[in-house]
Amino acid sequence: MRTAKDVNFKGKRVLIRVDFNVPLNDDHEVTDTTRIEAAKPTIINVLEDEGSCILMSHLGRPKNKEAEFSLRHVVEAATNVLGVTVKFVEDCIGETVEQAVANLKSGEILLLENLRYYDEEKQGDRAFAEKLAKLGDYYVNDAFGTAHRAHASTAVIAEFFPENKCFGLLLASEIEHVNKVLTDGKPPVTAIIGGAKVSSKITVIENILDKIDHLIIGGGMAFTFVKAQGGKVGASLVEEDKQELALEILKKSKDKGVAIHLPSDAIIADSFSEMATTDVSDIDTIPEGWMGLDVGPKTNELFASVIAESKTILWNGPAGVFEMEPFAKGTISLGNAIAEATRNGAFSLVGGGDSVAAVKKFNFSDKVSYVSTGGGAMLEMLEGKTLPGIKAIRE
Repeated sequence: MRTAKDVNFKGKRVLIRVDFNVPLNDDHEVTDTTRIEAAKPTIINVLEDEGSCILMSHLGRPKNKEAEFSLRHVVEAATNVLGVTVKFVEDCIGETVEQAVANLKSGEILLLENLRYYDEEKQGDRAFAEKLAKLGDYYVNDAFGTAHRAHASTAVIAEFFPENKCFGLLLASEIEHVNKVLTDGKPPVTAIIGGAKVSSKITVIENILDKIDHLIIGGGMAFTFVKAQGGKVGASLVEEDKQELALEILKKSKDKGVAIHLPSDAIIADSFSEMATTDVSDIDTIPEGWMGLDVGPKTNELFASVIAESKTILWNGPAGVFEMEPFAKGTISLGNAIAEATRNGAFSLVGGGDSVAAVKKFNFSDKVSYVSTGGGAMLEMLEGKTLPGIKAIRE
């Protein structure tokens, strides 16, 4: 895998696809710089080689070039994180941009305007990709968060750089860490799959069954499994049409020798609210009108004991509705158990929007081995799919 470390960028204009799709507040200020920080090693690597950087990214989902989606709002935060003044140009193709690029000196950074101001970006339009390609001598993809999209700037553009393309350091790191679970996982390998729906995780579960020893199922999706086995789950979230599928997963796991761990008890509530009356119930005897919104204390002990024995851990999805304080204990307990196992030498990978949000909220980021920056991209890798943005660099 050829990365930015393997190339000398001296005197080169380097076109880098970054993921600066960062959250902004009502004043259009960046509220979380994680994605900018993640791109920093690649950018600094180019600058230290005495090359110049042309950064391209999308921001949000603009329909008509709305000002709120301008990457101008990211310039100040990027300048602060990178420690180098980031210049900005109010378009991403055309004469004005070409002139700004021509004026760029070694050691300088230019950020282009939002790629998604052009529909051609999402359409994977070849002519649009060619216009972008004209701006650089070398192409680096460092945007894992969009590697699963066959967009002009991630998949199509690479063909205009048959020799002069490589992986950015973040993208290379993401691939390497996912492969640590999928291909090089040291046993016992444990996957913790949570979240609301079985349907959104089914292909992940099916693809990883051959690679894991333990499967912990938490979150709302657990109730579909419990009900499928004849349990009473009250008003808990259930995908009625996925019960057969749940039973199939249980059977497949058994056939492959994978131990499945479902919750044994739940924190139940009489309404979906932080102010709800709560109680603890066995997972399969939840009273009518009550819903499970977190795993219970016995489950926390069970899950922690499985995690303690694990050498490789994948965490994708929370144990409960962690955004509400009364239902956060299960997710915090998972985080503590994974942090402890990591301290004792296990490799732990956290990925997927909600798990990453939980890890940040409860300060586990520095206590696990790796936190992935790409929710959808990581899920598709775990599903065994070839991501267009990765394939384009390898070809």
